[in-house]
Amino acid sequence: MGARMIRRFICVFIILILTLPATIALGEPEVDKTDQIRLTFVGDILLDGYVGDQIAKFGVNYPFEKVAPKLKQADMAFANLETPVSTKGKPVDNKTFVFRSKPTALAGLVYAGVDGVTVANNHILDYGKDAMLDTIVQLNKYKIGYTGAGKNIKEAFSPYVKTIKDKKIAVLGVSRVLSGPSWYAGEKNAGAASAYTLEPLLTEIKKSTQENDFTIVYLHWNEEFKDYPEPYARKLAKQMIDSGADMIIGAHSHCLMGIEYYQHKPIYYSLGNFVFNRSTRGGDKTLDSMIVDFEIKGSKITSKITPVKIIHGQPNFMPEAYNKKTIKLLNKLSYNAKIDAHGNVTEK
Repeated sequence: MGARMIRRFICVFIILILTLPATIALGEPEVDKTDQIRLTFVGDILLDGYVGDQIAKFGVNYPFEKVAPKLKQADMAFANLETPVSTKGKPVDNKTFVFRSKPTALAGLVYAGVDGVTVANNHILDYGKDAMLDTIVQLNKYKIGYTGAGKNIKEAFSPYVKTIKDKKIAVLGVSRVLSGPSWYAGEKNAGAASAYTLEPLLTEIKKSTQENDFTIVYLHWNEEFKDYPEPYARKLAKQMIDSGADMIIGAHSHCLMGIEYYQHKPIYYSLGNFVFNRSTRGGDKTLDSMIVDFEIKGSKITSKITPVKIIHGQPNFMPEAYNKKTIKLLNKLSYNAKIDAHGNVTEK
């Protein structure tokens, strides 16, 4: 090749490089994720009954096998533990459904990467205070964080706190569905954190906002199998946000409810079941569920849902048709929130 041809080749090569789009010449710009925090929340987890039978057959990891890889991607994964986990206690009287799960089943939550749970719900005292307190012992044994119950009101209202990338993330678990005042934690009374009164709830939220960078309230509330929240729940959610809560997560209805924004902060009224028995009263909609991912970057919080369906007690990712149907339902049930085809949630 002559010198003239070499020069021509070099000139053409340089012109080609200079005219290429930057994304091709230099590669896609990398997204800085060093200060992004990802939180993942799921709904009710029961490890007794039909699910307990499945665990006995297939092992403690079985309920979480399909979703564990996703949960493990989060900086913090959190759920509602809808059962005491103990071998102690006796079933309470005059209650239709009472649950108690084997402590070894907690190994499944560890396998799934669940960092913490709220135990403030209408089943934590199904086998009395001894089983409730032993549940806390078992959670500590498996190094799973918790909130929502304790040997007194101070412990019950203590949030679970995890430091992620120099930010303190707090989750406060409380319940507006309990079987009576004897279930409420008191100054000298073991029990669950009650949300039947505004205090000490709002004060504890304000305290958490002073001590932590972000505060999430995870509530057991509303009516079972209903599609929409009760009026008190919508009012209470706004009061908690006015007190400093950054987001609200709900459970207990055993089915999905909609999403609302207040002061640009998200309220998820119910995540539905996650690992649970099918309810004969609630029907197939108690098998519809979702995983919610929150991304915190600076002071901005965004969220995204991933639909899942409970099959044989096990949450499963589903084909596009199911996802589309679930997103359509959530758009119908939501207030001033919109969910796009990819599950991204935004304020209208």
